[in-house]
Amino acid sequence: MKVALAVIVLLVVLLPLMSVVMEGDGTPLGKLQTFVSYGLGLVSLLLCILTIAISTYTLSNDLKRRHLYLVVTKPVRRYQIVAGKLIGILILNGVLLAVFGAIIYGLTLTIPKLVEIDSVQDERIRAEFYTARSGLKVTYDEEQLRQSAEERFKMLRDSGQIPRDMSHYQALRELLAQERLIAKSCPPGRSKRWDFGGVRLKIPDDPDAMIFIRFKLEATTALPDDTIYGTWRIGDLRQIETGLDRVKTPIYEVQRDASIRTYHEFSVPANAVADDGFLSVAFFNNPSLNYTTVILDDVEVLFHSGSFTGNFVRSLLLIYVRLAFLAALGVSLTTWLSFPVAILVCLVAFLAGTANTFIVDSFDGLGVAMGLIYNFTLRPVLWMLPQFDGVYNPSHYIINGRLIEGTFLAMTVLMTLFAKAAVILLFGMWVFSRREIAKAVV
Repeated sequence: MKVALAVIVLLVVLLPLMSVVMEGDGTPLGKLQTFVSYGLGLVSLLLCILTIAISTYTLSNDLKRRHLYLVVTKPVRRYQIVAGKLIGILILNGVLLAVFGAIIYGLTLTIPKLVEIDSVQDERIRAEFYTARSGLKVTYDEEQLRQSAEERFKMLRDSGQIPRDMSHYQALRELLAQERLIAKSCPPGRSKRWDFGGVRLKIPDDPDAMIFIRFKLEATTALPDDTIYGTWRIGDLRQIETGLDRVKTPIYEVQRDASIRTYHEFSVPANAVADDGFLSVAFFNNPSLNYTTVILDDVEVLFHSGSFTGNFVRSLLLIYVRLAFLAALGVSLTTWLSFPVAILVCLVAFLAGTANTFIVDSFDGLGVAMGLIYNFTLRPVLWMLPQFDGVYNPSHYIINGRLIEGTFLAMTVLMTLFAKAAVILLFGMWVFSRREIAKAVV
């Protein structure tokens, strides 16, 4: 097929070109992140389009040109014909993905050698990109926040401060958002502390191991330079609470300024983690430097737990899962739909999977009645469609040096292929086994 040749030529030409022309934010790390993000995205997009085209064309073309008449007269079962079509597409996808994945991997390792980088930049690239890090995010007790929102709602309702045109659902939703904001706020002169358990380092005894604190700051009032100055303390703060004369685990203090509405990272030695995997992170809002309440959003502890190569292979497997689903969907649809209709349905499924999070979030603001209709109509359909965005986007993990957990990958394979694609494929096989392919004319 010409479309297959076009996809191969495009990728062979564009991937090396992208590694040269893309600059990102102008830093070597930004160049690597931009190239890998767009490279994996381009490979995924073009292979998805190729998979949709081939899977919807192969069986429908055999039916249209009557090539299948020669096969069905043989002692071959109908489900074997459908399975054979699917297996051929899966093999083709595996070969192409492996080839172009190897090209991206090779170019990713080559890019730092083609640009001038100093020792600081090289260390940052190795710590934040050529690695696989696990993360522990700050979590809040949603049930407690919801109870606080309910209490505030009752108080405001009794005092007549709830607008008449605002429904109970809308008022609670807004109050719950306010409670979440309060939980993240740190007024001037106050401290905010988070405790993390289960910080498991890849090599616990490595003296050069580091842990990373990732965060984003907001301010409740406008700042002249959009910068917040704070003091961070990282370590086992339980030692201070118990009044130990001599601390066993070091506690590090970091003075850091950070611009608002931007993610930042800083690192401290990994020996700050206690032997039982406990770590405390505290932020002090210095009143002499800040006159505003600071909102600490997405505070997270990152630590090394894998290799870049292994993580890159997992990212390719995530892409292959979506290719396998689209292949199964396309072959199944052509067992009972024409080629134009089948390819249209596949494209809709692909676009819905790409914007799945946005589509699902857009229904959160529905009222009670419309919410019930959505739960029993569109929601099951959206569940059957795969998710290609959010946590299922492999580029998100690679560019941030995040580990794709083995359990997450296994669950994605189980749900996408065995719970969704397999059902769709079995339905297509069932329809095809009962379909009349041709009539005997006497």
